[in-house]
Amino acid sequence: MKWLCVILTKKVGCHLWALSTMIPKKVKTFPYPYIIEHRMLSGYKSKNNIKDSYRRLKLQEGCSLDDVRSSFRNLAKQYHPDSGSITADSATFMQIEAAYRAVLSDVAKKMKSSESENEEETKFKSKAPQHRQYLSLEGVGFGTPSQRERQYMQFRVDRAAEQVMEYRKQKLESQYAMNTMIAKDIRQSKKVKITQAIDRLVEDLIQESMAKGDFDNLSGKGKPLQKFSYCPHIDPMTHNLNRILIDNGYQPEWILMQKEIRETIEELRKNIVASRNKLGEPMTPCRQKQWSQICEQLIDDIKKLNKRINDFNLIVPILNRQMVHFNANKEIARAQKAYEILVEKTKTTDVDTKENEQEKVKMFRLKSGFLKWINLMLK
Repeated sequence: MKWLCVILTKKVGCHLWALSTMIPKKVKTFPYPYIIEHRMLSGYKSKNNIKDSYRRLKLQEGCSLDDVRSSFRNLAKQYHPDSGSITADSATFMQIEAAYRAVLSDVAKKMKSSESENEEETKFKSKAPQHRQYLSLEGVGFGTPSQRERQYMQFRVDRAAEQVMEYRKQKLESQYAMNTMIAKDIRQSKKVKITQAIDRLVEDLIQESMAKGDFDNLSGKGKPLQKFSYCPHIDPMTHNLNRILIDNGYQPEWILMQKEIRETIEELRKNIVASRNKLGEPMTPCRQKQWSQICEQLIDDIKKLNKRINDFNLIVPILNRQMVHFNANKEIARAQKAYEILVEKTKTTDVDTKENEQEKVKMFRLKSGFLKWINLMLK
């Protein structure tokens, strides 16, 4: 069967070649009518089809590529089968896609034709020949040659003046930079001289004290240094240095600041209680005005103290040692309460003193009456 198929294919090929030799040359260029019809249909597009494509995309001729793309995107959202919209239709979407491709090719052809026309226009534009005189004097000026020469001279003068100004500016900037560097060097040298002078002064004082023998009778001379307690969590050198500082009365900055804050708030509390006690009772309008001024001053002092507390909280090494801001209103209420307690104490003391005085008067009267009775009895 295989050899029979091969023989038949060879014979059919020979017959086709013979028929092709009998066809004229004009018709040989299109040997198959189906292919001719297909090529004509694929290559030719009527104007009505392009207009229909524009109309299907809801566009007008002469639109841009961005308009075509945006219109196709909007229509695809409406008619694409996977869009999930109510108007989704695959057949309509295929027509829209075909119209989109046709419009794109049409717009691209129009753009290419317009670009080629512009290139031809620029290519064949007549270039005006430059006159020889305008090639001289750096192209400056207009008018007659003498006028252009005068204008060129003025241009040179202006340019020279600008160059001189620029040179002077650069020179002044360099001098200023040099002066600032010199001033900075002088300040640094003064600092170095001051530190060196202090070091020399300290060294001279030490040498003078040694010459006088102030270091001869020191306690512990010639004895080894006292061994400090060992701490396994800190470096021994750091531990010993800290112990030396503590023994000599050194206190960290945050401890001193904490002490200062506590002393300040205690002093403010004492002052406001004393001021309220000084005003006394009853609170007349004049005294009320004085009390409001004292309260305003306390509020300002509390604000300054709270800023100091902020600085303290930044340097304190332990989180639970941080301090909370003081409230001026609470401090005023506290002072008022302390004043009321003080007034009650004074009242109770006054009552006690009055009672004691009355008892003393009674005892004095009894004694005097008893003495009078004895005198009468003796007579």
